[in-house]
Amino acid sequence: MTNTDLRRSDVAAIIDHTLLKPEATRADAEAAVAEAARLGVFAVCLSPSMLPIDTGSQRTCVVAGFPSGKHHSLVKAAEARLAVDSGADEVDMVIDVGAAVDGRFDEVFADVLTVREAVGDSTLLKVIIESAVLLQLAGPDTVTEVCRRAERAGAGMVKTSTGFHPAGGASVEAVRLMRAAVGDRVGVKASGGIRTAEFAAELIAAGATRLGLSSSATVLDGFPE
Repeated sequence: MTNTDLRRSDVAAIIDHTLLKPEATRADAEAAVAEAARLGVFAVCLSPSMLPIDTGSQRTCVVAGFPSGKHHSLVKAAEARLAVDSGADEVDMVIDVGAAVDGRFDEVFADVLTVREAVGDSTLLKVIIESAVLLQLAGPDTVTEVCRRAERAGAGMVKTSTGFHPAGGASVEAVRLMRAAVGDRVGVKASGGIRTAEFAAELIAAGATRLGLSSSATVLDGFPE
């Protein structure tokens, strides 16, 4: 599918409508769920403290080890397991970015595997690698190796960013690297700083199969019906 072929419904079908601000209230979460239903997006991504919550026909996604990734692997695993037990269908976990920068890829693998085993096979696990940081501090080979380790550990998707790091969010370069690393075996989620339809289309063309957006309505308005 080319950029010119993209329709609003095509893009909505791969959006995780996201609310992860620390100041978000339960009323904000309920409003996000209502907006997700109105827009017809795929999933709603929330902080685990918002569970349980009824997201209707949209899948429920939560984060773990967010946003720093510096939690102990067992803490991430417990957080993720509790979220699944409270109704989460998908978990987006953050790796220890410093371990990746150091080249301690076995630790990254073990971190992901610990969470994978905790949530079970029926839960989609997305692994946030903070690609902007890795590209800035360690280079493209590190992005490639981290994605490969995440895949080997059981990730169903690799994800660019938390959207909270000052180094930045998603980029076309990162998505291309990540897609090349995992082939068509797992998904690639682009998130962080995606605010226009044009940028979303570029990321999809680069290989993104899911988009994490807080500005979902604005982005979707840029695509034809």
